[in-house]
Amino acid sequence: MGRSASTRRSGRGGFLLVALAIAALFLVFKRDNRPVREQLREIYLQLTRSLNLSIPWYTLPFWPSVVNFIGMRLHLRSYNLYDTQTLPEVDPDVDRPADRRYLRARSPDGTYNDLRVPKMGSVYTRFGRNFPLDYVYPDEEKLLTPSPRTVSRELMTRHEFQPATILNLLAAAWLQFMVHDWLSHGKNDATRLLDLPLDEGDPWHENPMRFSRTKPDPTRTEADVHRPPTYVNTETHWWDGSQIYGSSMEAQQRVRSGVDGKLTLTEDNLLPVDPVTGIDISGVTGNWWLGLGLMHTLFSLEHNAICDMLKAAYPTWDDDLLFDHARLINVAVMAKIHTVEWTPGILATPALKIAMRGNWWGIAGEELYQRLGRISNSEVISGILGSPTNHHGALYAMTEEFTAVYRMHPLIPDDYDFRSHADDAHIRSATFLELQASHSRERMEEIDMVDLLYSFGTSYPGAITLHNFPRFMQQLVNQESGRLIDLASVDILRDRERGVPRYNQFRRLLYMPPVQTFEELTANPEWAAELRRVYNNQIEDVDLMVGLYAETPPPGFGFSDSAFRIFILMASRRLKSDRFFTIDYTPAVYTPEGMAWIDKTLMSDVLLRHFPELKPMLSQVENAFAPWPARAKRRENSSWKSHPAFTVSASTKVSRSTPF
Repeated sequence: MGRSASTRRSGRGGFLLVALAIAALFLVFKRDNRPVREQLREIYLQLTRSLNLSIPWYTLPFWPSVVNFIGMRLHLRSYNLYDTQTLPEVDPDVDRPADRRYLRARSPDGTYNDLRVPKMGSVYTRFGRNFPLDYVYPDEEKLLTPSPRTVSRELMTRHEFQPATILNLLAAAWLQFMVHDWLSHGKNDATRLLDLPLDEGDPWHENPMRFSRTKPDPTRTEADVHRPPTYVNTETHWWDGSQIYGSSMEAQQRVRSGVDGKLTLTEDNLLPVDPVTGIDISGVTGNWWLGLGLMHTLFSLEHNAICDMLKAAYPTWDDDLLFDHARLINVAVMAKIHTVEWTPGILATPALKIAMRGNWWGIAGEELYQRLGRISNSEVISGILGSPTNHHGALYAMTEEFTAVYRMHPLIPDDYDFRSHADDAHIRSATFLELQASHSRERMEEIDMVDLLYSFGTSYPGAITLHNFPRFMQQLVNQESGRLIDLASVDILRDRERGVPRYNQFRRLLYMPPVQTFEELTANPEWAAELRRVYNNQIEDVDLMVGLYAETPPPGFGFSDSAFRIFILMASRRLKSDRFFTIDYTPAVYTPEGMAWIDKTLMSDVLLRHFPELKPMLSQVENAFAPWPARAKRRENSSWKSHPAFTVSASTKVSRSTPF
């Protein structure tokens, strides 16, 4: 006979009390009690694993949820970080620079962040993995099964726009802005093609559909012969602002003015334009569109404002000193915004807000940090910033699985309306194709930047779900190759090609229970039927991206719980592995003025510093990535259908007490 509900709740409560007690002991014991601490740590990890296999974490009360997040992160650090390198950690061919600038400044190519392993995280080093290497071999026999094109047409196609109403469009632009900092696989290998036969009646312009393979890893040696494929990052792996500053000295020099540490801007405070491409000049300009233009311009302005502050405080500093310090400060501001604003905006739960703010300030909180600074060496108590560096057993690198879970193209709308910040008057409408590549600059010269920012702030991105892939992306001209591509098909194929496990195996390797049926995967019966048909009733064949989009997110979340597991691991790792966020996050490196700038700056502050006209809107939201109120009542588009997992009430959108 089954247990009663009250008995189950009692058992759950007892389990949580034990977990909390273990957590408290784990946090209290110091390094001089290492054997006891390690035993408690292992018990804590096993409790966390058991808890998350039996109870959805988002059903827990507030503080148990927070404690569970800490345990979840520890567990992921222990079991889900894998190095793909086979070369010696210390490369004798790396020459130490003649000057000592690298000790207190970020190197253009990402070298010497870790002084013991200077190439770690630098440009053209390998992506890591979140799973044991035995599980990341691509299945070449099933590379095209089911057809990526069928998956795209039948499961991804946007029939009507489904908005994510907890966010504004700046959040979508911000995500791409960050991803361009962290990773790129570079140009694909046009000499190695995959041919995909198409179904009868497919309107694609050629049959078969042709895909270029990912460019192979040029660093592989004989030691890699029997290992799974590896790929290199053509940007630095670090959170270092390389999307603005570039990943080479040549790229960095291209964006610098050479005066007072500043970046080059035009008289109109816009980025200079490449006369060949018509695209703004910046560190990373692939897949360029208006959203990226806004972000790159805004944080180039911020860099130059930081230079002015530093010049006033240190009038004898030369161009390099001003640039290096401004870059450090600007990057830390961006990392802070992503950690304590963007993330709690798209994962809008009180427990997640505390957890992400804990990454920055610890459970001691911002107020205590501002008054006393760090009160403990523990990242749990006083945050990751300024704590000891730790790679947790694997050389720091972005991972292929991280790349996969950040495929969030549904955030991008197909159609846009631009309105005046002064009275919400309509300026013009545009399709995405009128905002991409060189058209981005046309729009920025046609419409004031303050109106562009206002329009993004008062518009919704798309929900990350099935049947919401941008229509234009399914028939997109690649900016690099000029070829027509179906990006949804490409996304599916890339995960398969790179050995990213399919959805159920992905969950198993994260110690999450696999789904048994299509109905368990999605609460939408129509989607369940479509999934069953496309995947021929084989639940194990469901692709990762498809499963992530089909999965019902936890309440308040803008993406799936499965993706969140990789997120919570790598979000902390980007900070914890970087000496400029850990042991060198000090006034001696950043300057006291720089530390104060970081402490006082959020996204709203950046926007208002350069566009004070936005104050009437930003004063009514707690989080700059939440939908802004319009200056006049907006006309609702009745054709937009909200996805229930993303919908909030009108009062929630603008309330200063909103739990972002």
